[in-house]
Amino acid sequence: MDGHVHNHRSDVGRRVAIRREQLGLSREDVADRAGVAPQYLRYLEERPASPSVASLTRVARALETSVAELTGAEPPVASPCPPPHGEMVRLDPGECHELAARHTVGRVGVTTPDGPAIIPVNYALVDGTVVFRTMPGAGPSFAPDAAETAFEIDALDEAQGVGWSVLFVGPAREVTDPEEIARLAEETPTEPWAPGERDLWVRLRPARVTGRRVYLR
Repeated sequence: MDGHVHNHRSDVGRRVAIRREQLGLSREDVADRAGVAPQYLRYLEERPASPSVASLTRVARALETSVAELTGAEPPVASPCPPPHGEMVRLDPGECHELAARHTVGRVGVTTPDGPAIIPVNYALVDGTVVFRTMPGAGPSFAPDAAETAFEIDALDEAQGVGWSVLFVGPAREVTDPEEIARLAEETPTEPWAPGERDLWVRLRPARVTGRRVYLR
């Protein structure tokens, strides 16, 4: 497992909601216990989300259950011959795109009027590019101002002791063509969890794609 929950994505949200209700907890209660945003928990429960194992592990602990219970899967079986502790494996661009395509949350590095910032956003890969929505004046909206922008996605599989990260670097631009916006709206499955109207579309076309997988134990 590469830090991503593959199966029954809509069932995960249903099981999270059922377990939360069994415990008599609000979304805010669970979000506070898990250290995640309430908007993330709502998104996880209501939409066919694609959570990383790291995030789902925190939610499972907050709900006093396991990732296996929430996904309806058998617990992962540890490899009989695990790689050496601390070993790092570089990922080729194809593996990087494959991993990034399975997730919906990443972090964009920008320079804002208040200084450098790294901001989490919902994203999608469309035609090999990174696409996300924001609002004018919000931190991610400053990405097109830079000659190059960095966008990172990572995940940690605590059960297997494996982590990975992928970095896309390249120019970002604001999407202004109405036809292109309409196509992106149709092809992008995720909605931003942040409140407010997010009608500014940004597309990052990676010039460099790098990644690595690290074996933690």
